[in-house]
Amino acid sequence: CFLTMKETDREAVATAVQRVAGMLQRPDQLDKVEQYRRREARKKASVEARLKAAIQSQLDGVRTGLSQLHNALNDVKDIQQSLADVSKDWRQSINTIESLKDVKDAVVQHSQLAAAVENLKNIFSVPEIVRETQDLIEQGALLQAHRKLMDLECSRDGLMYEQYRMDSGNTRDMTLIHGYFGSTQGLSDELAKQLWMVLQRSLVTVRRDPTLLVSVVRIIEREEKIDRRILDRKKQTGFVPPGRPKNWKEKMFTILERTVTTRIEGTQADTRESDKMWLVRHLEIIRKYVLDDLIVAKNLMVQCFPPHYEIFKNLLNMYHQALSTRMQELASEDLEANEIVSLLTWVLNTYTSTEMMRNMELAPEVDVGTLEPLLSAHVVSELLDTYMSTLTSNIIAWLRKALETDKKDWLKETEPEADQDGYYQTTLPAIVFQMFEQNLQVAAQISEDLKTKVLVLCLQQMNSFLSRYKDEAQLYKEEHLRNRQHPHCYVQYMIAIINNCQTFKESIVSLKRKYLKNEVEEGVSLSQPSMDGILDAIAKEGCSGLLEEVFLDLEQHLNELMTKKWLLGSNAVDIICVTVEDYFNDFAKIKKPYKKRMTAEAHRRVVVEYLRAVMQKRISFRSPEERKEGAEKMVREAEQLRFLFRNVAPRRAGWGKPGFGEDVDGYCDTIVAVAEVIKLTDPSLLYLEVSTLVSKYPDIRDDHIGALLAVRGDASRDMKQTIMETLEQGPAQASPSYVPLFKDIVVPSLNVAKLLK
Repeated sequence: CFLTMKETDREAVATAVQRVAGMLQRPDQLDKVEQYRRREARKKASVEARLKAAIQSQLDGVRTGLSQLHNALNDVKDIQQSLADVSKDWRQSINTIESLKDVKDAVVQHSQLAAAVENLKNIFSVPEIVRETQDLIEQGALLQAHRKLMDLECSRDGLMYEQYRMDSGNTRDMTLIHGYFGSTQGLSDELAKQLWMVLQRSLVTVRRDPTLLVSVVRIIEREEKIDRRILDRKKQTGFVPPGRPKNWKEKMFTILERTVTTRIEGTQADTRESDKMWLVRHLEIIRKYVLDDLIVAKNLMVQCFPPHYEIFKNLLNMYHQALSTRMQELASEDLEANEIVSLLTWVLNTYTSTEMMRNMELAPEVDVGTLEPLLSAHVVSELLDTYMSTLTSNIIAWLRKALETDKKDWLKETEPEADQDGYYQTTLPAIVFQMFEQNLQVAAQISEDLKTKVLVLCLQQMNSFLSRYKDEAQLYKEEHLRNRQHPHCYVQYMIAIINNCQTFKESIVSLKRKYLKNEVEEGVSLSQPSMDGILDAIAKEGCSGLLEEVFLDLEQHLNELMTKKWLLGSNAVDIICVTVEDYFNDFAKIKKPYKKRMTAEAHRRVVVEYLRAVMQKRISFRSPEERKEGAEKMVREAEQLRFLFRNVAPRRAGWGKPGFGEDVDGYCDTIVAVAEVIKLTDPSLLYLEVSTLVSKYPDIRDDHIGALLAVRGDASRDMKQTIMETLEQGPAQASPSYVPLFKDIVVPSLNVAKLLK
């Protein structure tokens, strides 16, 4: 402490030195030394005065504290003495308290008797009130019955509460009171049954006797108030009367929920075995019942319940949950494809439509946007997968069956039916696309996405179906060629098959236009070219088969062309024209554009066969007269063929007169051009005529020219050599519109040396 004082003194001296040094930095400040001394003296006196005051204050506080501690010590001693006196008195009074036990029992008994006297009237009238309450319940006077029941319960609960308050451990008296009022609980249960029966029929009761429903609600509301009062008293006393709380409001909603569930489940009147439309009927009954019930609840039941019950909102949730449960149950069953459609259409569309939850009579209380889906997305996805799988199998089976049925028609002895324009057809396209339409219409009821998927499926299966159709048509043609007498109407049904291809094309386009919003949807736009190719191939093979049929009949007469018999007056071309015209009377029932192609091909092939007859060197003219006669006959027959194919060709749009068909004269001009070479009388001009022929028909070959010269029979060896050498210099350039004729004509083997002889 001494060292601390010395350090403090040194710090004070150092500080003083600094202060003085600061004051006396200039010489003129020495004049103010006395002034500085007085000021510092005043400050010192002030500090000393404050120190003395502080010390004095501390001393006074210590003095006061010591005085209070002294007083507290005296008080503690007094309390200790008082406690000793109390302890002594308590020990002396123990025996006195035990002697008052009889008095205590008398007080308890007195309190019980007082409570009994107070409720004496009710106690004596309990049996009578029970009978009256029972009668009122049986009569349906529920409000009066409940009033008497409350009186009984109030008397019982009052007596039991007094007993509990006086002696909570006295179970014997509690049991006695409870037993005396034992009928009360039975009455309460009986009344509750009546309430639940009314609630179960509430949707009917509210129309016939809404006051009865109001009475039930009032009784439940009374019981709720009693429950709340008893629970509040329990927090204070711990006493709860038997059977409380009743929670009748909670039970009421449970009853309503069970009633709603039973009503939904009870709408199934049929099974699949008894009625194929069982699910449709079941869903329609549900729709009608739910809509009617909710309308009644909104317009009538709401008026019978307090607003805080939110009865319509609760009923709406109950119906929605019951429907969701029922839909889940139905979805878990082994549903057929049409049943899946019915279920999903109802769940996804009907339920939220104006026919049900969006009905104007339910607005604005029902907000469809807030309703949870009846079926989860996972369940819907599973159902759709099952539907698509089943639909795929069904479509394959339906298409196979339709084709088998159509094949049976091909063997009939009667001609196929014709459409309104007179074109032969079978029912196959109509059956197929009617089936597609039905499935697409059904899918469209569910969702746009499913509709697109079903369309893709239909087109995919159509692709496979057309391949089978092509194979069957080919087999049909081959079977006929084995025995041309069977089937009797082969030509007519082959025409129908060809026409079906055009119908299929048009139907596919129509189907896509009707059910596709966007033509470039994946998997759909790519299917059309493939199917068009198959259909064109079927039609082409069909037309080829029909032409083959024609030329089998023409074969004998075509073989007569350019022979001695022909030159002497054969009527082979007349027969050819009659035969072709007869066939084309049937071919007139082929739809464009196939008929146009077929006519052109028939015309081309007849001309090719005519030219082939020339190139086969069946005849060699021996004189100019024979050449002239043969050439003129060729020209006449070319005109005859020209006239024939003008008549049988499809008419141009807007042209009604027969004989004005497509321009097909070019083929017959080839016969005329060849005839001009044969007819030429001046051999020196033969080279020029042949050159003209070659320039006009670039596909003509040297063997064709050799055969043509051989038919003329008068070309010299040098002329033949000159013509052949000139032709070898290179073929002429063909025009883009030129249709080759000579490339398909094979000349019988004949070496050049022999030709030159």
